Amino acid sequence: MDEMLSEHTRNILGLQLPTDPRWVNLAEMQLEEILTDHAYCEQKAATTCISLIQKNPEKTLMVEELSPIVTEEWGHFRMVLAELKKRKLQLGRQRKDVYVNKLIEFQKKGGGPDERFLDQMLTMALIEARSCERFKRLSEGLDDAYMRRFYRKFMESEGGHYTLFITLAEHYIPKKVVRKRWAEWLKYEKELMDSQEVRGDRIH
Repeated sequence: MDEMLSEHTRNILGLQLPTDPRWVNLAEMQLEEILTDHAYCEQKAATTCISLIQKNPEKTLMVEELSPIVTEEWGHFRMVLAELKKRKLQLGRQRKDVYVNKLIEFQKKGGGPDERFLDQMLTMALIEARSCERFKRLSEGLDDAYMRRFYRKFMESEGGHYTLFITLAEHYIPKKVVRKRWAEWLKYEKELMDSQEVRGDRIH
């Protein structure tokens, strides 16, 4: 898929508001909670990809590209579960994801199927982009060297995922339309992040 990435696609993915530096320290103090939330993020990523495939079986390229992502994200879920077990920590209950719910609120509810599909793909791209940025923070800021390496692996994976969703959107929707809507999503996400409380028990 990398060869499909236009230079412009690589350049338009910059988040407009970096994570508050305090977040890493708060996350490190709540490792059980952050790993629990991380596990469910991976699980939701896998099931969302499955849902996209089920709703759009005619989009052959998307089906082919997302199928291995399902396997990869579920593998990540199992990796986080293994880390919890190794540390004798408990997977907690899934909690309401305010960040994702607010992104879903921004999706266009009317319009045609192309508009709805585009917003679904851009929602996934944004979630993966913010996850990548958060994992980068953890890979650089945690005191535990093992956990820094642990999160670097996830950072590298998520980086490929968010570019994939943008590229797939550009495959089915005119690039000009994708780029305009992506700019709107980035502006909205900046405002959302700016309004949220800094919490160390959440990935987002």
